[in-house]
Amino acid sequence: MKSATAVQRQSAARAPLAAKRIAGASLALILGLGLLTVGGFASGDLLHDAAHDGRHSFAFPCH
Repeated sequence: MKSATAVQRQSAARAPLAAKRIAGASLALILGLGLLTVGGFASGDLLHDAAHDGRHSFAFPCH
């Protein structure tokens, strides 16, 4: 049988792992919803203009 300190150490070690899983799942959900919104609901002109402005901000020639 395990002692109380061994059980406390195991549960303390699991806490950061659970926090990392929750953070990873939250990030995946936010990115997924963002991609769905941009890809599904944004107009083509809006996406083109955003990409075009991005090229200008990095000083890429585009014309």
